[in-house]
Amino acid sequence: MPTLHRFMIHLKVFTCQAFAENTYLIWDDTKQGIVVDPGFYEKDEFELFDAFIASQQISLTQIVATHCHVDHVLGAWKLSQTYQIPFLIPENEKQVLQSVKVYAPMYGFHLYQPAEPYGYLIAGHEISVGKEHASILAVPGHSPGHVAFYFKDSHTLIAGDVLFRESIGRTDLPGGNFETLIASIYNKLFTLPDSVTVYPGHGPETTIGYEKQYNPFCALAR
Repeated sequence: MPTLHRFMIHLKVFTCQAFAENTYLIWDDTKQGIVVDPGFYEKDEFELFDAFIASQQISLTQIVATHCHVDHVLGAWKLSQTYQIPFLIPENEKQVLQSVKVYAPMYGFHLYQPAEPYGYLIAGHEISVGKEHASILAVPGHSPGHVAFYFKDSHTLIAGDVLFRESIGRTDLPGGNFETLIASIYNKLFTLPDSVTVYPGHGPETTIGYEKQYNPFCALAR
């Protein structure tokens, strides 16, 4: 009988630029990895990331975005060029990404270089991290095409800017809608097991069970 190996994901967070955005590096025991929401902008942020990749001997396969607001895509072009890997975005975030080059200088990001997506992430499909797989969940509301990545076997959710610890993503940006966001949280995220760890686009991790009980924004919408 062949030996069965159970691969689980490993995760490291890099907090980037003035928005304190969480960029996630995820890899498995095969040492294949992906970058989620590349917010790197400053030289030292890239250097810290490169050093960690080298120290762990991780082979990067792709860059993916939960959504395409400026703070989540700043480093996409440089990473894709440095590691020669594709950049994928949610299929309904094309216009959001295109608008970044217009308003990035207003936030002080004058060196932003636009990255063209290689392909698109489709809700209901999966992404792969070595031998591990994550479901792509459609969770619009903060932005029109926002997705989250759910690693069922590892009880891990990469939530982007949908759900934070005791808070939710803002809905006053173009394409945002409060009712849509709350519906995404209740219909897609709160149906996951309470034990699932939620890694948000900003701030510390939390769990589904904790947010069901203590998130005041979700309680108000019940």
